[in-house]
Amino acid sequence: MSGPVIVGVSLKTYFGHDQAAAWFADVARRVGEHLPVTAGDVRLFVIPTYLQIPAALDAFAGTPVRVGAQDVSAFPAGAFTGEVTAAELAEIGVTYAEVGHAERRRLFGETDEVVAAKVAAALDAGIVPVLCVGEADRLSADDAAAATVAQLHTDLEDSPAGPVVVAYEPVWAIGAPQPAPATHITTVTRALRSALDADPARAGSSVIYGGSAGPGLLTRLGDDVDGLFLGRFAHDPDALIAVLDEASAVADRSWSEELSDETDDGTEAGA
Repeated sequence: MSGPVIVGVSLKTYFGHDQAAAWFADVARRVGEHLPVTAGDVRLFVIPTYLQIPAALDAFAGTPVRVGAQDVSAFPAGAFTGEVTAAELAEIGVTYAEVGHAERRRLFGETDEVVAAKVAAALDAGIVPVLCVGEADRLSADDAAAATVAQLHTDLEDSPAGPVVVAYEPVWAIGAPQPAPATHITTVTRALRSALDADPARAGSSVIYGGSAGPGLLTRLGDDVDGLFLGRFAHDPDALIAVLDEASAVADRSWSEELSDETDDGTEAGA
């Protein structure tokens, strides 16, 4: 793992406007007292509904928390009724856009070609895509890795250069009582990271895990993921803070290992 540990939250449409505003205020207060987040060792982004984005931007102003959108138009500004363009999202301060979630693919018929167009639109506007990939049926870890890497390549085809956050979300684990087994997750995330590392256009990209992710998972995954993508488990701010605490522990461990490696190499720590 290099860089901060990343924790993302998608609220889907579970919260009404007032409930979301109260959640933003509570989380903003707690995050302001959470040193690893304020120091940048842990990065938090929150993805509410479109109508809740301005309230989120106001609540998190002055904090390191970044705000995203749950979708983005594949089209530029123009005669595309009902769409929300990447350019407008960027204009108001959105820095992340969730693209290709399994629900968008299943319920709204989004193909990999549509997902690729949305990824390109986000990158063109300077927005980091949170690109969701994952196998629909439960496969062996190696087969799941092959399937998701193939999906990743298709979803990034012809996209401009820029970092992406790849959210590995096996469809069969979304909404399940438990996340996928740790060994399954790490086999897939290692393969995804290798694919990203092999592409110079994706420098600075990260791989996180979603799919019934919650407290107690991140510390079991080691350095094979860069963080977690949370859903319903983050509705309780206490659970979110618990995950941020775990992310802090992972960041501290990674930093300690990096210093140890430098010392072993004969490099003076802090030089």
